Amino acid sequence: MSSTKALESEKAFEDVPAVLEAGVSVIRDPENNSASTPAQLPTAPDGGLHAWLKVLGGFLVYINIWGFTLSFGAFQAYYQHELLASSSASAISWIGTVQAWLLILVGVLSGPLFDLGYFRYMLYIGNFLVVFGIMMLSLAKEYWQVFLAQGLCMGLGAGFLYVPSLALVGIWFSRKRALAMGIVMSGIAVGGVIYIIAFDRLTISSGFPWAIRVMGFVALGIALLSFPTLLSGSSQLARPRKARKLFDTSAFKDRLFILFTCSTFTTFLGYMVPYFYIPTYAQDRLGVSESFSLYILVISIAGSFFGRLATGYVAHHVGSMLTWIVCALVSGMLSLCWISIESQKAFIAFSVLWGFFSAGLVTLPGSCFPNICPDLSLLGTRLGMSWGISSIASLIGAPIAGALLRTSTSSNGTPVINFLGVQVWSGVFLLLGSAWLAVLWIATVRRQGKGIFI
Repeated sequence: MSSTKALESEKAFEDVPAVLEAGVSVIRDPENNSASTPAQLPTAPDGGLHAWLKVLGGFLVYINIWGFTLSFGAFQAYYQHELLASSSASAISWIGTVQAWLLILVGVLSGPLFDLGYFRYMLYIGNFLVVFGIMMLSLAKEYWQVFLAQGLCMGLGAGFLYVPSLALVGIWFSRKRALAMGIVMSGIAVGGVIYIIAFDRLTISSGFPWAIRVMGFVALGIALLSFPTLLSGSSQLARPRKARKLFDTSAFKDRLFILFTCSTFTTFLGYMVPYFYIPTYAQDRLGVSESFSLYILVISIAGSFFGRLATGYVAHHVGSMLTWIVCALVSGMLSLCWISIESQKAFIAFSVLWGFFSAGLVTLPGSCFPNICPDLSLLGTRLGMSWGISSIASLIGAPIAGALLRTSTSSNGTPVINFLGVQVWSGVFLLLGSAWLAVLWIATVRRQGKGIFI
């Protein structure tokens, strides 16, 4: 290989870790970005109008796709008490977990479509499905209608948007990519806060159907703004490139890959549970109003915004894997401490701390993965495989926890919901995940021999 090609290959590999920090599979095959390929991508400009427009576009997309996913706790509480009162908490939570599962799974599987130059179609179809799903949700009255609109339709649309919004930012930035990705990821918390507050105020003043329609029009406006920002200056990316492969069977013979996947799978079983049940617990156990219970969820999501910033800073200095272990361990301990909380002030403190420490459970795994992958050319493929397996945990975790809810009768004859099963489920699996992470960290240190700060 000539020195020029070597430099180009090295440059391509620089794209890997930062894209992974966003939690998605790599969509560029470094070996196919050399000068010999017919659709060579331009060198990342690290600034300029088109580059920062990609950041704005990714931020807007994240408001829609992750904002609705993270705010499902507000819908969970409303459905349990109002729209779907005849359905169990477990059945209702399937709606939110299917939405989150499809977001991750379709996002992983759609990577090759991006490689083949179909990112424009993915943006159009994804945004259409998200907005269409919201509008259909406003008409829903039965469980199956809500499931199709919010779970399947919105989940599929979000999955198609997951890769392009991050991949375009990753291609246009190199040295400043961490800053750019951080801005994009902040759309998660911003979207969650916006949609929860809108849902609360509008359902009170206008009722559920019109509340959802207004949120749909907001999502439509955000989607329309994202089109010109993400598509500006990207005509060269529409050229097809060789798609990366989806599976690498040799990964299942790699001990570190197996340990990593066990770690993410177990932590994902407990991660979404508190977000789904914070409003319900505040209403049913602490007796707070419906509006205030949603604002407690807002506070928790706001805590996750600062948690993402803090964990990124700490991981930069002491290593992503050590930071990930601490986040999983503290999150598990917090979930078990939740059992003893009986006051509003203590629950608010728990919600803030939960949001802060749990933020690292989804942002840190991707930045850890390059440390355990023996061949960087297989980085995207292997991470996609691991995320695909772990997404199943996101699908089943909250519904199983919801099935553990128990209702008893108090001394005065009023029904009392027991959340012990939910709290233990989340706490035990997060602690189990931290144990897997400790084993992964020890095995990685031994293999690399480069010290403990990884």
